[in-house]
Amino acid sequence: MSTIKQSIDELLVLDGALCCAVVDSASGMMLGAGGSGVDLEVAAAGNTEVVRAKLKTMRSLGLNDVIEDILITLGKQYHLIRPMSRKEGVFIYYVLDKNKSNLAMARRKLADIEKELTF
Repeated sequence: MSTIKQSIDELLVLDGALCCAVVDSASGMMLGAGGSGVDLEVAAAGNTEVVRAKLKTMRSLGLNDVIEDILITLGKQYHLIRPMSRKEGVFIYYVLDKNKSNLAMARRKLADIEKELTF
């Protein structure tokens, strides 16, 4: 089991990792963060809206499923959002340099971290 800080530190060692945050989607507030390259406070609040919108759309469509992760691909960056399966209302936000990172490896590491993270 890992703490929030340990989990963020583990994610930040991957090639191309820029920053990471654990976010409470009820408030949009960060529970922990690290790295640089993105204003994480603004991103945490904004991505809270992304998660809420996707969950609302899934409910409207009657989808009986869960979000594994949400990928936003920008010209120079990948933004990954992974809602925590064991802690409702919390997600991990992870930003990677598109030219330096391996997206498959990052998604796998993020899934592993999410399983080990404790509060």
